[in-house]
Amino acid sequence: MPPDSASTLLRKQTLPAHIVVREVGLRDGLQSIDRIVSTSDKIQLLQSLYAAGLRHIEIGSFVPTRLLPQMADTAKLMEAAYRLEGLETSVLVPNLRGAQTALQTNARYLMVPLSASHAHSFANLRKTPDEVVAEVGRIRAERDSRGSTMLIDGGVGTAFGCTLQGHVAVSEVVRLTQGLLDAGADRISLADTVGYADPASVREVFEAVLRVAGDRLWCGHFHDTRGLGLANVLVAMELGVHRFDTCFAGIGGCPHAPNSGGNIATDDLVFMLESMGIDTGVDVHALLEQRKLAATILDGEVLRGAFWRAGVPITFSPPARASAGGAL
Repeated sequence: MPPDSASTLLRKQTLPAHIVVREVGLRDGLQSIDRIVSTSDKIQLLQSLYAAGLRHIEIGSFVPTRLLPQMADTAKLMEAAYRLEGLETSVLVPNLRGAQTALQTNARYLMVPLSASHAHSFANLRKTPDEVVAEVGRIRAERDSRGSTMLIDGGVGTAFGCTLQGHVAVSEVVRLTQGLLDAGADRISLADTVGYADPASVREVFEAVLRVAGDRLWCGHFHDTRGLGLANVLVAMELGVHRFDTCFAGIGGCPHAPNSGGNIATDDLVFMLESMGIDTGVDVHALLEQRKLAATILDGEVLRGAFWRAGVPITFSPPARASAGGAL
């Protein structure tokens, strides 16, 4: 067999046939801008993302309004999301009180953020990482007492380094992952909160966490601060991860990481995957239209990404669809 044929066969054996793209712009993206986007505009953005084929969308977060007024209408957005057939929603909750509110909604997932960096954890949540683990235990008990089937997703942030603390030991990321699982988290996500990750560190950290979490490690969250977001996704995919967070128009960032840039742009990741023959269930042409809407609503804000500048190549041929944004 010619070398190039063998290489193609190897890629088909190691890369997933389908990737879930979880859109987090309505939460992670919008919370990073100062202007308050109206509920009607947010619903337009939600509907445009759904129309493009996205079926996994983070709607908002249940946090005190005085701390994050941008998220004050999360419950209203959840009502709008409920009317979209087949949409799986997630919401972020920082504590038990937020989880109690979220458990009254139809969200499929509760995302509980934890920072592996102790300095970042205290700056962001006013808690140590171990206190967050204990809070997850209380959230799990509350969920179970209500007979809810909502899944708890423990998001381990600053897993690749921190602007406040600097180095974050891989052993600490593994310890906290095990703590979250022991406390009752159903799933684990790893996040490059400040944009420090590179392909080598992604391989090292994900391989270490996979040893303790197995298939419960299901999602990667990368920022494109230094242009390595898509390369980091590719490495995580090679290790078997099949779900990744993105933000429309590449918005987002971290208040504790100056010049941290935004999350991976949704259209950038979808285009890369579909070009590689990996099904996402998302229409890149529709995403370009969605970006135009986002640019109008967020006029004056810094929008990022590369795909939208050049558009769809004439050679582009998307893979055969499995199911629109099919759940895995």
